[in-house]
Amino acid sequence: MTPTLHSRQLLTIICEADIERQLVSDLYRLGVHGHTITDARGHGKHGDRDALWPASANIRIEVLCDEQLAGVIAADLQARYYERYGMVIFIADVQVLRPGKF
Repeated sequence: MTPTLHSRQLLTIICEADIERQLVSDLYRLGVHGHTITDARGHGKHGDRDALWPASANIRIEVLCDEQLAGVIAADLQARYYERYGMVIFIADVQVLRPGKF
């Protein structure tokens, strides 16, 4: 039996851990139904993000949603955070088995 797949967007945000609480609040204000957060480390324009102390910690937030909501979230977060914080947002097409959850 082949499962029925449904198209959704995987919106991924990599940002400074200091703004987690406000960022999650913004996501739910914009209409998100759920999210996943993991710690993230790496190197980029802002230097090493190794999480050895709180000021150098990053998180990765993942949200599954429809295309319209992904665009709304990306635009809102870009306007609110990009100028003052290290943040990267990317969106990928994905297939899900239970579309009602997203």
